[in-house]
Amino acid sequence: MQSFQDLKVWQKSHQIVLEIYRLTRNFPKEEKFGLISQIRRSAISVTANIVEGFKRKNDKDYGRFLNVAEGSLEETKYYLILAKDLNYLNSEDFEELIRLSEEVGRMLNGLIKKLNS
Repeated sequence: MQSFQDLKVWQKSHQIVLEIYRLTRNFPKEEKFGLISQIRRSAISVTANIVEGFKRKNDKDYGRFLNVAEGSLEETKYYLILAKDLNYLNSEDFEELIRLSEEVGRMLNGLIKKLNS
């Protein structure tokens, strides 16, 4: 792999970030420094940790960054649940983002296992 952009897990997680940015534009304005900020930062953290880990010199360091990405992904999933429960997200958008998140989670888990073997 030449670039982190070649990683399927990065591509999928970046897709989640873009979709979250699109959808949070419609959240109430009073959430600008609350839920909007939190969900965007946690989603970005997933992709940023994949990127940072990609450039690490050894698999152990890379794996640590992927583990942080997993934690940020779970945080993002919670914020999605909260947004749905507050009626900021419709069921269709929520289900699609959760599906993508679970796919990214499986990909991260698989990559971590590969690095540890």
